[in-house]
Amino acid sequence: MELAVLLISLIVLLLMGVPVAFALLASSILTFIALDFQLVVVFQRMAAGMSVFTLMAIPFFVFAGDLMYRSGIADRLVRVAEGFFGHGRGGLGRVNIGASMLFGAVSGSAIASASAMGSALTPLMREKGYDGDYAVNVTVTAAIVGLLIPPSHNMIIYAASAGKGVSVGDLFLAGIVPGILTGALLMVVAWIVAVKRNYPSGRFPGWRALLGSFIWAIPGLMTAIIIMGGILSGIFTATESSAIAVVYTILIGLLVYRTLGLAKLFESAKESVKITAMVLLIIGAATSFGYALAILEAPTKLAELINTITDNPILILLIVNVFLLFLGTFMDMSPLIVITTPIFLPVVAQAGVDPVHFGIIMMINLGIGLVTPPVGAVLFVGSAVGKVPIEKTIRTIAPFYGALIVALMLISFIPSLSLTLPGLFK
Repeated sequence: MELAVLLISLIVLLLMGVPVAFALLASSILTFIALDFQLVVVFQRMAAGMSVFTLMAIPFFVFAGDLMYRSGIADRLVRVAEGFFGHGRGGLGRVNIGASMLFGAVSGSAIASASAMGSALTPLMREKGYDGDYAVNVTVTAAIVGLLIPPSHNMIIYAASAGKGVSVGDLFLAGIVPGILTGALLMVVAWIVAVKRNYPSGRFPGWRALLGSFIWAIPGLMTAIIIMGGILSGIFTATESSAIAVVYTILIGLLVYRTLGLAKLFESAKESVKITAMVLLIIGAATSFGYALAILEAPTKLAELINTITDNPILILLIVNVFLLFLGTFMDMSPLIVITTPIFLPVVAQAGVDPVHFGIIMMINLGIGLVTPPVGAVLFVGSAVGKVPIEKTIRTIAPFYGALIVALMLISFIPSLSLTLPGLFK
């Protein structure tokens, strides 16, 4: 009965358009009332969920990513990507994906990537003869790669939700190969669509121009090297690395590129505070919701249900993937990580899936939800920046969904793609 109250109230509130955090909080309160619990428990769990030391990295990584966008690092990464991927039929589509991969390596935010690449490349692609829907399709699906290539604040949320034994550093390493694989699959699809639509061919700028653009982008790319190098060498933790990333980005923007003034710094800080407040409120509300699920033994009941269907590890992982894909189309990524990790991680762990591997599966799985209606935050941002109606974008995005699903299947059922690099550094 109480579980029905929890789930039905959440669904009704979401369908009514109530913001996710408040829907989670309200459904938790209603459930605790039904359980005759003191309501102070709801807010205690909220505070506990937001008081995890690892989560301190989130505001710093969000701030660093926004600073990189405003200081013009994204534009320099576009020029590097244009040199590597811009030649051949539909070259700007591959440039968009390559730039998103590079930007993901220094920002880790899908929305930031969609905003940056959409602003920088969508107008240029239209000017060169590309359709607007193609430009948006490439931009929003390529933004998902930023969730896999470190640093990614969603990996930090997963590590905190998974509990002890899951290292942020291992997750960062585990995302590199799947991120490159996903980007490569998207490039193949972008090329196929470009050939079908007869888009123009790009020209190779020459080795000298390529080298020059790469050298000028090195200070920005060094952010990822400093973060990963510091974590792997043990010089600093993932949380400390996020603060160092902010300081380094400010110095690069002020002293090297000289594009980051006080006005941009203030705007970046203000935007980062807003995003961080939203994310932490959602995490706190999702923690209360997850606590209610735990009290009602929902994870155990779900595990029993799945085990009655099958005990085959491949089918279990496939069922969990279907659940996550479905949920990702209706809820934002951060609360889903907090809610579903304690539910599904024990189920897949019993089937022999490594927690780090499952974290990468969750990143791309829920990332697909970010570009899928009706919630699809990245899809809406990309469409808004590209000035293309959602309806038009959805009609032609199917091939890119196909590439993401293929990447999800490969990542899910070939564990070595995720676990080889973490294994090398142990």
